[in-house]
Amino acid sequence: MFDSSDFSIIRGIVIDAVKNSGIAKSGLQETSIKEDGSVVTQTDHFLQNTISKKLYDRWPDIPFMGEEMAHEQQVDIVNAKKSQFWTLDPLDGTTNFSMGFPFYGVSLALIKNGEAEFGIVYDPIRDECFYAISGEGAFLNNQRIKTVSTGIELGDCVASVDLKRLVGQLADRLVRFPPYRAQRNLGACVLEWCWVASGRIQLYVHGGQRMWDYAAGSLILHEAGGVFSTLTGNTLNCKVFTKRSAVAAINDELYRDWFRWLRENDNRVAKLEP
Repeated sequence: MFDSSDFSIIRGIVIDAVKNSGIAKSGLQETSIKEDGSVVTQTDHFLQNTISKKLYDRWPDIPFMGEEMAHEQQVDIVNAKKSQFWTLDPLDGTTNFSMGFPFYGVSLALIKNGEAEFGIVYDPIRDECFYAISGEGAFLNNQRIKTVSTGIELGDCVASVDLKRLVGQLADRLVRFPPYRAQRNLGACVLEWCWVASGRIQLYVHGGQRMWDYAAGSLILHEAGGVFSTLTGNTLNCKVFTKRSAVAAINDELYRDWFRWLRENDNRVAKLEP
């Protein structure tokens, strides 16, 4: 059973590893290409190895799943149906990091019975630590954060839209007939979730994320008062190991308007779920 002191230790493990890695100093980095076509650096491996060892030393009975593990190992951990396991994205936004674009972060979540129990996302460039404990709120550098509950129209919002993974009619409509005021996509899912939670972005849509991309950030958004689902309206949780789409907004009213617009403009979704 975890308590507040344990979660403080976990935050310290992540932040210490990040600071020892030197990733706050962005610049051109040597990269390798993984089988799925994504970029990886030695820093990804350093952070995963460092954080996983520290977690294992303190909680040896809790399995660990990291992005840089073999796919078969990842699947085995999820399919084992253990009551708890860790999931880590050691460096989300690796392409940004490797090119010196200062937007990337580290994300760790504790999964319990298919739901995120605790999540932390650390932004080394801005020294911002977002975290949440299920049922106990969301925080940024130890200050509670809450989303705006009312008073914002869809057309007044800034949206984070990942067009790369949105195909067909929906991507076309978002480009030609956007329902929001402005659009951004900065290339690090774990931080984008947190920027919705902190109100810097009001809407979010992404066509496909892995568990380590959304586990911590979605908990932080939920605890801050935000609302989210998949593009088909299903619950976004950690019970299955498949890529999941994501739709989110800072409050329920905006979420309903945003989800309705996306659904009406996505012919694939209309066919999948009447």
